[in-house]
Amino acid sequence: MVSAFDRQKLVSLNLPDQVSLQVTPEQFAQLAIANRDLRLERTATGALIVNPPTGSESGNRNARIITQLGVWSEANENLGEIFDSSAGFKLPNGANRSPDASWVARQRWDTLTPAEKKAFAPLCPDFVVELRSATDAIKDLREKMEEYMANGAKLGWLIDPQNRRVEIYRPRQAVEVLQNPDTLSGENILPGLILSLKRIFSND
Repeated sequence: MVSAFDRQKLVSLNLPDQVSLQVTPEQFAQLAIANRDLRLERTATGALIVNPPTGSESGNRNARIITQLGVWSEANENLGEIFDSSAGFKLPNGANRSPDASWVARQRWDTLTPAEKKAFAPLCPDFVVELRSATDAIKDLREKMEEYMANGAKLGWLIDPQNRRVEIYRPRQAVEVLQNPDTLSGENILPGLILSLKRIFSND
């Protein structure tokens, strides 16, 4: 147990981009529990990624995405479950990832045990969304999207509000790039979902 005196001596550790901190799956789980205010991720090779809270603008955009997904999900709850950016998944390659929004088909979700659902669900979502914030490197987000596809995702959207662009990822297909689209379709993965981008691309 840390005493009040010791707490006064605690300092934050800032890791430069060139420095990689390696953690085991067990250590990662402990870190995630101890730092619930941070979005922590772990690569397949064990490198720890610390994602600080997003700015208010990005948070607002992500809330609009989740709201639309939630409305669709309530009307199609038999198809699967949606998740926000605080949900973590353990991908088949061993990485721990937290998409900005995601969805898992009902038949896959229901095969998990109660303990697996409470922890980092051991699967890759069927559908993932990554929303680029002002500080996100597009290269890193594209690598994450490719990782999702390689681990079983069936549809992914990389939404870039700064450039009003969306990259659509599908397994074993070339990335489709849409410039300033009004809407996005859930296709046959999330049938009937039409995501409006008007307020997501807007700066108002």
